[in-house]
Amino acid sequence: MQERYNPKDTEEKWQKYWQDKELFKTKEDTTSPKFYCLEMFPYPSGRIHMGHVRNYVIGDVIARYKRMRGFNVLHPMGWDAFGLPAENAAIKHGTHPAKWTYENIDYMRGQLKKLGLSYDWQKEIATCNPEYYRWNQWFFIKMLERGLVYRKSSLVNWCPSCETVLANEQVIDSKCWRCDSIVAQKELEQWFLKITAYAEELLRFCDTLTGWPEKVAAMQRNWIGRSEGVEIDFPVAGLDKKIRVFTTRQDTIFGATFLSIAKQHPIISELINDKDILKKIASLSEDPEKKEGVFTGLCAVNPLTGDKLPVWAANFVLMQYGTGAVMAVPAHDQRDYEFAIKYNLPVKVVIIQDSRIPGFQDSSEKTINPSTPRPLDPSTSLPTTQAYEDDGILVDSGGFSGLQSKEAKDRIAQFIEKSNLGKRTVNYKLRDWGISRQRYWGTPIPIIYCDTCGIVPVPEDKLPVLLPMDITITGKGTNPLSGVRDFINTTCPKCNKPAKRETDTMDTFVDSSWYFLRYCSPHVNDMPFNSGRTNYYMPVDQYIGGIEHAVLHLLYSRFFTKVIRDIGLLKADEPFKNLLTQGMVIKEGAKMSKSKGNVVDPDYLIEKYGADTVRLFCLFAAPPERDLEWSDQGVEGAYRFLNRVWTLVNKGLRDWGLGIGKGQNTNPQSPTPNLLLRKTHQTIKKVTNDIERDYHFNTAIASLMELVNEAAAFKVSSDEDAYALNLCIINIMLLISPFAPHFAEELWESIGHEQSLLTAPWPEWDEDMAQEEEVELVIQVNGKLRGRLMIPQGLDDDSVKERAFQDAKVLEYIKDKPVKKVLVVKGRLVNIVISEK
Repeated sequence: MQERYNPKDTEEKWQKYWQDKELFKTKEDTTSPKFYCLEMFPYPSGRIHMGHVRNYVIGDVIARYKRMRGFNVLHPMGWDAFGLPAENAAIKHGTHPAKWTYENIDYMRGQLKKLGLSYDWQKEIATCNPEYYRWNQWFFIKMLERGLVYRKSSLVNWCPSCETVLANEQVIDSKCWRCDSIVAQKELEQWFLKITAYAEELLRFCDTLTGWPEKVAAMQRNWIGRSEGVEIDFPVAGLDKKIRVFTTRQDTIFGATFLSIAKQHPIISELINDKDILKKIASLSEDPEKKEGVFTGLCAVNPLTGDKLPVWAANFVLMQYGTGAVMAVPAHDQRDYEFAIKYNLPVKVVIIQDSRIPGFQDSSEKTINPSTPRPLDPSTSLPTTQAYEDDGILVDSGGFSGLQSKEAKDRIAQFIEKSNLGKRTVNYKLRDWGISRQRYWGTPIPIIYCDTCGIVPVPEDKLPVLLPMDITITGKGTNPLSGVRDFINTTCPKCNKPAKRETDTMDTFVDSSWYFLRYCSPHVNDMPFNSGRTNYYMPVDQYIGGIEHAVLHLLYSRFFTKVIRDIGLLKADEPFKNLLTQGMVIKEGAKMSKSKGNVVDPDYLIEKYGADTVRLFCLFAAPPERDLEWSDQGVEGAYRFLNRVWTLVNKGLRDWGLGIGKGQNTNPQSPTPNLLLRKTHQTIKKVTNDIERDYHFNTAIASLMELVNEAAAFKVSSDEDAYALNLCIINIMLLISPFAPHFAEELWESIGHEQSLLTAPWPEWDEDMAQEEEVELVIQVNGKLRGRLMIPQGLDDDSVKERAFQDAKVLEYIKDKPVKKVLVVKGRLVNIVISEK
């Protein structure tokens, strides 16, 4: 063993050893307990960043630990390789998206290997390979057969910068999730996956996601957005037409003062001829936060009051949710209130908190002049600047006045149904998933258009429909595939006449919605995966990735899992048993990014300090779920710690014969080695529990540092001492191995082991040995002995004080007398000074 720690030589040596021995290869043994550990696979953008490093190192620690605990571990890696950035790079650099993608994959694979990550590279997949995306097309056809795929002309979210359609989930605060451009609405023929068919199951199974962060499960519930309410028909005044609205607050219908409809609502094109109005409606902002509207010139009749209500086109009403029309009750909905303020519309209070307010049924006191549209504070009946949105007691609501909101909702719903004015219904905020993208670098949609036969799916034996490679990406105009004649022109599989191919490609989230299944048997050619092997490994036991995927990727993966289950290929109901959402890497108060100029290059750090130092710092600096604040001093500290352990082992080899068989099966009788052995067993217990409970690697490493400090200070003066120290250092090697694997392997070999440390079992602690030694605590009150008790040795002063104040006899002497001060002497004596008065 070298005198000085040389991370470069050590890491290159052990990476080659692991690869040559295929130590990370998944065992084809379905009789052993399994553990499927998976980090979200990366987009091959060119280089990994510190966020990647943190994510993958967390997963690697878990995988290595589970292997040592005897699990058959599946720990794969691959590439989410389709997507718009490759097209943009092709335009910028004058290259082909495939060439750019595969070159990036090669480089990033090398970076990941330098980190010592224990991936089974024989399981590697890339979603841009025809062997993979063939099965995207197969699933599309299977869903089409089951009525889960359809095509329709639809208003879609259009990103003018990316020049493609976005799913609802890809629109964040009215902006494109990728480039932050304001998203517009555009009508196109689109293919949709009917995720709404699984809305109720997706919602219900959120309650089973007990291994997920509650905030992520809550985000899923909120996105699915189940709401029970009533659809009500409002007749258009003077015309034989009705506007159907959906509301969850039918108890406020008597307070409706106008209707808001989506600017794409069909009644606009049917009934409005005024070109000026139509132009104004079309020009409404796409940003719903601006709350813009245009009076359509139409009025609707409130079916319960007979009041005429102006109909406004409003930019915040979505055609995709409910019916595309809502009754506006500004006194009891903040958004409606702000809109009413802006456009000088009336506000009518129909819900109050307390029926004891004088004159609460007097409608004249509850309708505010349109020139000063302010609702009344429900507790004081005085004007306020907020809508009252809570439940309460109905006022000015005809025969329903005086009812509590809950009862009124039921009674009014019954009345509406009995009177044939509408019906109760359940709506979901979740919309069907539009997967058509007007881009090149994605999975071709396997559809043929025939003038004779109509829409025809590509036969399964003709899959995959291959992306043409002979193409130039310009970034201008329409879909790139629409200009490739050899791709478009084909023959109909039914009638054999000339036909055209679909030129849209699939949303790349399709690729990532089932990749975790393919990993289980990536080389199967006749099916997406081998059901037997996949049912053995699924669900994923630990999934790791960023909180930014809480809706998009995770929801789609859950949907695909349930569809594939129903096709009959899978038993699992849910894809991911446990989910860890790791925090970001922060430097100088901001997330690391090129634009902020605060990026730290992993390659530089590995070259200077070694991968194990980088790994150790990322794991020690913060718990996985918290943001990690970058610290150059912290990296230096991790490097110094590894050097200290290296020096300790060298000293053991040189001075007392550290090696195999030394320090095992020993039971020293003298107190000095016993203290070190106790600390060793306590550390084994602490590290194990910290890994098992919420993966608190930072505290596990901290306890290892404490043990190393004690070992370094330990003086060997007898064989018993040498045995105890040997046992301590051997366990340090085992415990540190998931965090700093190359380093641990080198130490393990240095003491005579011929087999990799990966084959060694995780150490076990002896519960008796891990118990703290107890000492007697003497408790005095004003210098007089008042109690004795046994406490664990080594408690800090605050803990000693706490124990003293828990003693019943001591509390008798103190009673309610004020405590002036508390003195602690060497953890063995406490003197509580109290006032005698």
